[in-house]
Amino acid sequence: MSDVAAATERDVIVVRDPDDDSIVGEVKVTSGAELERVLARAVDASKAPSLAAHERSKILAAVAARVEAQADAHAQLIATEGIKTIREAGREVARCVETLRLSAEEAKRIGGAVVPFDQASGGVDRLGWWQLRPAGVVAAITPYNDPLNLVAHKLGPAFALGAPIVLKPHPQTPFSALKLAEHFREAGAPEHSIQIVLGGGELGAMLVADRRPRVVSFTGGRAAGAAIAARIGFKRLLAELGGVGVVAVAADADLDIAATAIHSGAFWAAGQNCVHSQRIVVDAAIAGELRERLSALAAQMRMGPKRDATTDLGPLVDRAAARRVMLEIQQARADGARLVTGGWSEGNRVAPTWLEDVPEDHRLLREEVFGPVATFETVTGTPQLLRRLAEAGDALHAAIFTRSLETSLSAYGAANAAAVIVNDSTDFRIDAMPFGGGGAAGLGREGVADAIEAMAEKKMYVVRRTA
Repeated sequence: MSDVAAATERDVIVVRDPDDDSIVGEVKVTSGAELERVLARAVDASKAPSLAAHERSKILAAVAARVEAQADAHAQLIATEGIKTIREAGREVARCVETLRLSAEEAKRIGGAVVPFDQASGGVDRLGWWQLRPAGVVAAITPYNDPLNLVAHKLGPAFALGAPIVLKPHPQTPFSALKLAEHFREAGAPEHSIQIVLGGGELGAMLVADRRPRVVSFTGGRAAGAAIAARIGFKRLLAELGGVGVVAVAADADLDIAATAIHSGAFWAAGQNCVHSQRIVVDAAIAGELRERLSALAAQMRMGPKRDATTDLGPLVDRAAARRVMLEIQQARADGARLVTGGWSEGNRVAPTWLEDVPEDHRLLREEVFGPVATFETVTGTPQLLRRLAEAGDALHAAIFTRSLETSLSAYGAANAAAVIVNDSTDFRIDAMPFGGGGAAGLGREGVADAIEAMAEKKMYVVRRTA
């Protein structure tokens, strides 16, 4: 029985702190009957008179202010129910505030465009335009690794657009989502415009398969994403499914910048990150020095209680995840990989681990490890560096460190990723930028403006002149 399955017995979710397995709290699992009522209320909300754009914007700004005013409490909550250290949690809260403020700004920008009907001979006597309107009820599912900001990336755009949303947060981290929904209610959000349902995979399957949601927004793993895509039927799907973040380091790279950025990208949130810098490909001319720097930075990381401000690396989400990551390390070593540093665990914690000489066909180079593990490989010359980028699997982000504009542009063309980050790690993102995956890494784009567009449809008004 999985940890989540065990946690959802007796019709309640028992939320446990990954640090020490202590009970954070319990929440009631949403039954099938209650889900039916939730969806019916969401449909009713979609038919009710909508707030004006300036009213939606004002509420979103008020929610952002509430989160900012209670930033310490939100960070403590993230660092209690989730996997982040208190410093990482503080960063997430700040990003949530930014996401909500962006949503408030975008609420006032949702418009449309005039269509020049006289471009066709049959349209010379007509005028018209289109406006963006909600496509319908939004069903959203979020993961455990960003329990506040990724929830804001669902709720903020939907509310800005005026689309009712039903959100199922990860059962390990429900309290951050519930608190954010409470802020919306207290700021004056219309009743049932935002509803939270609680449960595991079975509830999520019921939610996305129901005919009433018209948009499904999912952030999570590829297997779950494929199952959702097969189940939802005739709906819009916005899916962020992750991938292996590949970082290329050219011979002309600034090693001070590269080492610091790669280290952060590899071990932020203990590697439980969809833009985790997992695979590092380095020109042989600078490989030795960069390896030493990265190894030293990893060895200096302090593992300890998440809420201790001096802790650098938190736990994995549960013991099963830690066992899985350790098995990946052990299997890679058995297959010929060399351990540079790390490779040990204690409870839910896995030490920051660098592996070298991983076989080219190994799964660690092709599949997300979702843990504090990164691989280091050496090539000779920029053409080989670019070839590795081109041969890598679909991902959200790829990255390259170089002083050469030509090399960075070549990397941009070669990488199978939705974004190429130059002179920073794959972990770089701001909440306004289009964010998603190419190919198997996802469908559509998040980022507030892009998410609004994905949740909307164009509605035309056409009038024939009669005089």
